[in-house]
Amino acid sequence: MKLMVKCLIIAIILCAGCSKAPVVTKNYDALAQCMNTAGAIMYGTEWCPHCKDQKAMFGSSFKYINYVDCDTYKDICVAAGVEGYPTWKINNNTYAGTQNIYDLASRTGCVAELVNAT
Repeated sequence: MKLMVKCLIIAIILCAGCSKAPVVTKNYDALAQCMNTAGAIMYGTEWCPHCKDQKAMFGSSFKYINYVDCDTYKDICVAAGVEGYPTWKINNNTYAGTQNIYDLASRTGCVAELVNAT
């Protein structure tokens, strides 16, 4: 029994630093600004774990993303045809679920800003 408790404690300590959210090591300000200029919109909610993961990919640069909170602006999300979170609207196309940074940059024509991220 003591061994099982010790193993459990060790497992908790080892997993304490684990996180699903990626560690942002680059500044994506230019990419996020380019995506905003290109008309990309992310629809999501504050309680959605996938939305939190998507936001975390941009780190502090997320402030430049055109984001619509569907809890606050439900009518806008319904009118946009949002059925799940997150949902991206880019160039009249809909992309459901968490998207990787490269795909977002590519779909918005902002690959150069991604490549030049510092």
